[in-house]
Amino acid sequence: MNRQKKLKQLLKAHQKKANAKLAPKSNKPKYISKADRLKLQADTIDGAGTDRLAEQG
Repeated sequence: MNRQKKLKQLLKAHQKKANAKLAPKSNKPKYISKADRLKLQADTIDGAGTDRLAEQG
């Protein structure tokens, strides 16, 4: 009986993991580190500044 219980428990755990993989992902955005956020912000500022100069010239 104990062996059957362990097998059943293992199979149940595997099934639970498989179902979790198939479940829809949450809408939570991917984590972006503080350094990466600062880089992106600097790039957008630089990009916006060069666009303004191009429009004026």
